[in-house]
Amino acid sequence: MTIRVLLADDQTLLRSAFRILVDSEPDMEVVGEAADGSQAVALARSERADVVLMDIRMPGTDGLAATRAITADPELAGVRVVMLTTFEVDEYVVQSLRAGASGFLGKGAEPEELLSAIRVAAGGEALLSPAATKGLIAKFLAQGGDFDDDQRSEAYSQRLAALTVREREVLVLVAGGHSNDEIAERLQVSPLTVKTHVNRAMAKLSARDRAQLVVIAYESGLVRPRAE
Repeated sequence: MTIRVLLADDQTLLRSAFRILVDSEPDMEVVGEAADGSQAVALARSERADVVLMDIRMPGTDGLAATRAITADPELAGVRVVMLTTFEVDEYVVQSLRAGASGFLGKGAEPEELLSAIRVAAGGEALLSPAATKGLIAKFLAQGGDFDDDQRSEAYSQRLAALTVREREVLVLVAGGHSNDEIAERLQVSPLTVKTHVNRAMAKLSARDRAQLVVIAYESGLVRPRAE
């Protein structure tokens, strides 16, 4: 299956470079280019993109607002958004995950990293490595961010009540940035069993992907970030 990719960035040269790279892959094709968020949302609907590479900062409707619009639209439930940022980890990354993005990637990433990110997102996984998860939390704390929001926390806490003890345990480890293999080793179960628990937790918490599980774990208060 060919992965349909939408490019959303206000820099024409950057979009052109991304198009050449993506179109050079036999399993990918660029189906549209947008210079701002509103165009990105419209093209996501009309072109039925699988993955949107979305710049965070764009004139007019920015990438965050566009991502919220895409992830809130039931007809675009299969669309995955990968945020592109000049900064690897900053407060915008947290906001993008809250908005429903599947992950983030620095604009300085190597070509193979970008292509891998597209494939990972298209496969329904999240672009949150253990290092990225821990770095995200540490940076957010250092900037004075606060995961606490009473209404959001209460709503998530109610959903957490539906999780089994093992699902909650797995969720905590996911929020700690551990991979399925690492979780399996720690809990002495198979990676497939871990994947099943993760998928069930996602369904019960109405999470689009693994990235959203991380956000929910912290915003519900199940896991508390600690400054390193």
